[in-house]
Amino acid sequence: MRHYAILRLLLAGFLLYFAWPAIPYAATSLELLFWGGWLLFFLLVIGANFSTLLRMTKPPVMEQEELNRQKTHNH
Repeated sequence: MRHYAILRLLLAGFLLYFAWPAIPYAATSLELLFWGGWLLFFLLVIGANFSTLLRMTKPPVMEQEELNRQKTHNH
């Protein structure tokens, strides 16, 4: 289900669109730690979904079951 990966990438981009203006205003070390962790998590989400789109990894288990159902239904 490639469209799920595309939707997750779009959602991550949408969240980054709203978060990006606030990142330069981080003043304390706690704020910097939060935004650093947030950006690290963002990169992990982007990387995982790109690997699913490029078929480098298997789709999540929830999506694999639907693929198996479609294969058995077609036969």
